[in-house]
Amino acid sequence: MPVKTAPAELTAGDSALRTRYLNEVLALLYPLPCATGDRRGEPIAEYLVVPDARRPRLLVPTTSRRVAAAAVRRYAEPQSRAARLKRDAVVAALRTGASSVLLRDRVRITGPVSASIDGYLHEALGRDLSVSIHIGPARANRKPVLQLISPEGETFGFGKLGTGPLTQRLVKAETTALTALGTVGLTKLTVPSVLHAGQWRGLQVLVQSALPVWLPRAPLTPRRLTAAMIDIAGCCGFSNGTLNGSAYWAELRGRLHAVGDRPEGVALAAAAEQLAARSGDHTLRYGAWHGDWAPWNMANLADALLVWDWERFAKHVPVGFDAVHHELQRRIQSSGDAGAAVEATVRRADELLAPFTVAPEVRELTALLYLVDLATRYLADRQAEAGARLGVLGTWLLPVLIRRVEEL
Repeated sequence: MPVKTAPAELTAGDSALRTRYLNEVLALLYPLPCATGDRRGEPIAEYLVVPDARRPRLLVPTTSRRVAAAAVRRYAEPQSRAARLKRDAVVAALRTGASSVLLRDRVRITGPVSASIDGYLHEALGRDLSVSIHIGPARANRKPVLQLISPEGETFGFGKLGTGPLTQRLVKAETTALTALGTVGLTKLTVPSVLHAGQWRGLQVLVQSALPVWLPRAPLTPRRLTAAMIDIAGCCGFSNGTLNGSAYWAELRGRLHAVGDRPEGVALAAAAEQLAARSGDHTLRYGAWHGDWAPWNMANLADALLVWDWERFAKHVPVGFDAVHHELQRRIQSSGDAGAAVEATVRRADELLAPFTVAPEVRELTALLYLVDLATRYLADRQAEAGARLGVLGTWLLPVLIRRVEEL
């Protein structure tokens, strides 16, 4: 059922994409009869906009100094020293009450609490809480992500809301994945648990426990990372078989057919069929994979490897996909040259996949199948249309894939 929403304008005439998305998120979380900016109604929540209304990235609740500081300090660990210094400056300002100097933009929500996401979560979880809202970059799978904070300043959960067909499917998939992973006896990594799953006003809701990502990090060794990936690969059992005779290949061909109406899809399917024709009789080992095991989806502590964002988890894929994906994303993040990152990752296939007992003759095949799988996902999700930075595959992934398949 369509949701009736209240307007949520922050700045007159501001057409920035993040601001527009912020308005859309507020309208979903606080639908009519809730209102934004109306000072006459009953207050539900008030947020500081970080860093400002023109470039919103995080909405911080003003419930208390402790809660506000926790919202910034415990949301995510910045990747650079400069970003950490900026984060720490905001946290200090929030703790001391000097935040008005750094954070001048606010959003005030009024109306009946029962009509808001705050009221729904309070009822579903049976506890008092404040909500902090993350405003992410443009992506097809972008969705509202909420940090849930207790009155004492404890981050106890994160919520995801599926708002359209793609994100609803992903939120449901992550709910299923986390439920299953909680029963398989993982020993090499820690994953969130499901605190609540349901629907609210047509949105798919998942609340998962908060992993302590704010604790001090420890250096991550390749051995520990590989052991965790092997733990996931075997969590639902292994199987062996040729590519051409596998359920994986049948499923991948179906997904390729679904994107065959676009030129990039045609080129991708041709490369995949050529790959299967040349190497489809080789035997592969199949298992499970995280689906998006990137450096920003994990944190290594002294006594635990924390891994989150399980919405792409899948079974019956060639073993080693996680290792190839992590290598590719790490290289893109560090160099910014996506095409070179693809080339370098394929060249390292032998080294990356040896610890997974992937036979030498199918290591490059496994890496190329991974690229086909990833490209198919990008096309199916319509990442290019959503404005994702790497959405146009012809500028980085497809040229390398096609050339490497021809050279195989």
